[in-house]
Amino acid sequence: MQTRMGSMIEAVINVLVGYAVAVLAQVIVLPWILGVEIAFTTNLLIGAIFTVISLVRSYILRRLFTGMKWFRT
Repeated sequence: MQTRMGSMIEAVINVLVGYAVAVLAQVIVLPWILGVEIAFTTNLLIGAIFTVISLVRSYILRRLFTGMKWFRT
């Protein structure tokens, strides 16, 4: 069974990788495909906001699934 700290570490690593991918995608997709030019710092801020939301979501879902008796083997 995964501990709360283990859940947090997994969620943080997962979300940090997701943050990097999201910012890279924004840098490529917004100007090249959608024609929207925004500052790189704005891309970082947008990515950070969604990263915090993702971190909280990921942690809560992990704890819910860890707590489900029928989900454990």
